Amino acid sequence: MRTPALVAVAAVLFLTDGITVASSPSIALPGCKSKCGAMDIPYPFGTTPGCYRPGFMVTCNETYRPPKLFLDNGASPGPGPEVVEISLANSTVRVESWVSHFIVGNMSHVQLAMSRSSPFVLSAKANSLVIVGCGFRVVLDIVDGWTYGSCASFCPIDNSTGEPFLPDVVCNGIGCCQPSIPVGLLSFLINLSPLDGASRCLITPSLAPEPAFNASVHMVEQEWWTDGSNVYGLQQYFIDLPSYPDMSPFFVPAIAAWALGRFPCEEAAQRPDFGCRSKNSMCLNSTNGADGYVCQCSEGYHGNPYMTNGCQSGRGRLAAGIIFSIGVGSGIIILLLVLAVIFATKKVKDQKAKRMKEYFFKQNRGLLLQQLVDRDIAERMIFSLEELEKATNKFDGARILGGGGHGTVYKGILSDQHVVAIKKSKTAIKREIDEFINEVAILSQINHRNVVKLFGCCLETEVPLLVYEFISNGTLYAHLHTDGPQSLSWKDRLRIASEVASSLAYLHSAALISIIHRDVKTSNILLDDRLTAKVSDFGASRGIAIDQSGVTTAIQGTYGYLDPEYYYAGRLTEKSDVYSFGVMLVELLTRKKPTASMPSEGVSLVAHFMFLLNKDRLSEILDAQVSEEAGDEASEVAAMAAMCLRMKGEDRPTMRYVETKLHGLQSVENTTQGDPEMQEYRVKLRHTTFQRRSDDAADVDKEGQSNSRRYSLEEAMLQSASLRR
Repeated sequence: MRTPALVAVAAVLFLTDGITVASSPSIALPGCKSKCGAMDIPYPFGTTPGCYRPGFMVTCNETYRPPKLFLDNGASPGPGPEVVEISLANSTVRVESWVSHFIVGNMSHVQLAMSRSSPFVLSAKANSLVIVGCGFRVVLDIVDGWTYGSCASFCPIDNSTGEPFLPDVVCNGIGCCQPSIPVGLLSFLINLSPLDGASRCLITPSLAPEPAFNASVHMVEQEWWTDGSNVYGLQQYFIDLPSYPDMSPFFVPAIAAWALGRFPCEEAAQRPDFGCRSKNSMCLNSTNGADGYVCQCSEGYHGNPYMTNGCQSGRGRLAAGIIFSIGVGSGIIILLLVLAVIFATKKVKDQKAKRMKEYFFKQNRGLLLQQLVDRDIAERMIFSLEELEKATNKFDGARILGGGGHGTVYKGILSDQHVVAIKKSKTAIKREIDEFINEVAILSQINHRNVVKLFGCCLETEVPLLVYEFISNGTLYAHLHTDGPQSLSWKDRLRIASEVASSLAYLHSAALISIIHRDVKTSNILLDDRLTAKVSDFGASRGIAIDQSGVTTAIQGTYGYLDPEYYYAGRLTEKSDVYSFGVMLVELLTRKKPTASMPSEGVSLVAHFMFLLNKDRLSEILDAQVSEEAGDEASEVAAMAAMCLRMKGEDRPTMRYVETKLHGLQSVENTTQGDPEMQEYRVKLRHTTFQRRSDDAADVDKEGQSNSRRYSLEEAMLQSASLRR
C-alpha cells in the first residue's frame, strides 16, 4: 500500500466584501505611495517602511503593464496573492487566489495555513471552501481537535450517453462539494480519502503507479462562485482536470478580513499605537472573525479613519470658512456652534447605541422565546448590558477566568454582591448566536446539583451574554494533571465520576427532552470549593425528543473523547456520551491525557488501555496513586470503563446503569465480590485478545518490503478512534 501523499498548500487565501476607498490626496501618509496602477493604497496599507502599520505591507510590481499590487502574506517566501480591491469601510481585501491541484491515492491531507503574525483571517461568511473532483470524502479538522464538517463527491454516469454528469455551481456532491468552514481560525486540515466503488476521474498510468483521482481545493468568493455565468467555466475545468499537471493556471477571487491589534476597543484606546487617529472616527470591535478592532468615520463623515483628520465632512469645511471670515469678534457664536455640534454628535451616538440595543434585544429575544419552555422564565432571566458592564468593570481583561472556541468567560460581581461567571462570544456570526441560544434553551430546562446553573442572559448585544453561577475551584482537568506525583485522591476521583454519571443520566432520561452533551471531557467538568463536580459548556449539546433514538448531525467534539461510531457514521445518540464518559474513567484511572498518543506504542490512550486490560496487565497503566489507594475498586472501575468503550453503541450500558454501579462502589466498603456482569466481563477481557489474521504471504518481495499484517476491524477502530484524522 502506498504511503498517503501529503500536499501542503501554503498560499494564503484572502477575502474582501466591499467598496474600494475613493482616490484622495489624504488616503496615504505624506510622502508615501498612494497608487499602484489603477489600485489605491490607503493607509494602514503601504509599500515602504514608515508608510504602513505592521502586517499591512503591500508590494507594487511595476514590471507589469499596468503595475500590479501584491499582498505580503507572511506565511511563505515570495510575494502573496494579487490585490484587486481594498475596502476600509468593510475591513476587507479582495485577491486572486491560486487553485491547488493534486493527485489523491488512498488518502491526502491538505493544510490551509496563515501566519499567526498576520492581521488577516480566512472568511467563512464571504468565502466557500470548494473541492472539485469525484470519488472522495472530505473531513475538515481544526488544529485543536474539532471537526467542523464533511462532504463527499460522486460522478454518476448518464446511462443514455455513457458520460459522467458535469458539476454545477451548486456543488451538491456531483463533481464537487463544499464542507462547512470555521470562522476566525488561522489554519485547519482537509482530509480527503477515496470512496470505494465510486466513479473517479482517473489519471494516466504515467502519473500514478495505481488508479487514483485528481482533485482541487480552493477558497473562493461566494458571490463569484454562485454566479450562474461561471457554470460553463466550472464544467470545462472539470473536463480538463484529468490532464493535470499539463493544465494552465486557474485563478479565482477570494476574500480576507482584517483587524488592528488583538485587543478590544476599550483596551486598545489606552495603547499608544491606537489606530483610530481621526477625531471624527469611532472604534468598533471586530465582528469578521479577526481578533482586534476596526475604525470607521462617524456618521456624516467620510474618508480614512486611520489617519489624522482623515474623516471629513462638507459641514466641517463650511464651519472653518465661517470661523476664518467672521474673526475674533464672532468667537462666542462660533464656540456655541461647536458646542452644539458636539452635543448633537453625542446625542446621535447615544440614540444610535440605544436603537442598536433595542434591535438586538428584539432579535435575540424572539429567537430565545421560540425555544424556551416558559416565557415567564425568560422574563426573570434578563440582565441589562449596563448591569453586566458594571459587574465586570466594562469587561476588564483582569476579570478573565478563561476561554475557548465558544468565547471568553469573565468574573463578575452583581449589585447584590453575588459573584457570577459571564460568558461573552468572540465573534458575532450566526453559528455563535445559535450556540449561545442553544445553551440557554438547554440549561433553562435543567435543575441538577451537578450541572452548572444558568442565572440568565443579556440580549442587548449582537451575541447574547450568558450569566452562570461562579464555580471557584477550576476544572477537573487542572486538578488531575498536576506536575507533582500526587493528584486527586481515589476517593475524590470515584465520587466525581459518580456525580458526573448522575448528571448525564439526568440529562438523558429525566429532563423534559433527552439532552446529549456531545463534549464530555475533564476540562468541561468544574469543581467547587468542596470538589463537587459541575458539568458545564452546553454550546454543542443537542436535545432529542423522547420518542427518538438519535439524530444525524455534523460531527462536533474533542479528539480523544469522540465516539468512533458517531465519528464514522455521524449518528449522535445517548451512547455517544457514554463512550466519552468511558474515556474520562480511563483518564481518572491512569492520569494520562486522552488527547495524546502513547509515546512507546504510537496509539491512543484508549487503545493502549484496552490492550493491557485484555492481557490482564492493568497495573502497568494505572496511576501509582490509584494503585496504592483504590485496591480492587480500580479493577471494578476499569471493567466499567471497558463496557462504556464498546465499539457498538447498542452494546454500551446506559448512564443510569453506570450511575447505579459507581454509586454502589462508593457506598460499599468491601467490593471484592463486585457486580456479576462486570466480573464476567472482566474474565472475558482477560482471556480475549484481538484476533489477527495471518498474511497472504509471509515472504519478503523483491523490493524488500513485506506484506503488512491485517488486524480486526475492532482493533483498528480502537487504535485510530481518538487520533487526529
